[in-house]
Amino acid sequence: MRDNYNIAMEKRRVKRTTVHLKAERISGDEKYGVFIENISEKGIHMLATHAAVHTHYSPGTNIDVQFHIANRKPLVLHCRVRWSCPKVPPNGMTDSIGLEIIDPPPQYIEFIKTLH
Repeated sequence: MRDNYNIAMEKRRVKRTTVHLKAERISGDEKYGVFIENISEKGIHMLATHAAVHTHYSPGTNIDVQFHIANRKPLVLHCRVRWSCPKVPPNGMTDSIGLEIIDPPPQYIEFIKTLH
């Protein structure tokens, strides 16, 4: 039986680039550390530690993700959760989340182009 993660990978329309970026999920005045594993112009694969505050990763939920690009100001991306797989291997302590970027800003698109 295929899981949500594998099904989502098969549906991808744009090739992703593997990265390992520290980022933050912003929720109101709170920020939670996350990792970006791969990116494209339209999407992000993010890992987050499994915790009660991270149960808001239901498909359709809007979230903001912030990270730094080189020597620039932090870049905030407005995203929509497309899929999530809680507690994935290797140690069962992280949630895997697929995000669609809503209206990616020009500086993000420029950053993506530098990775190819």
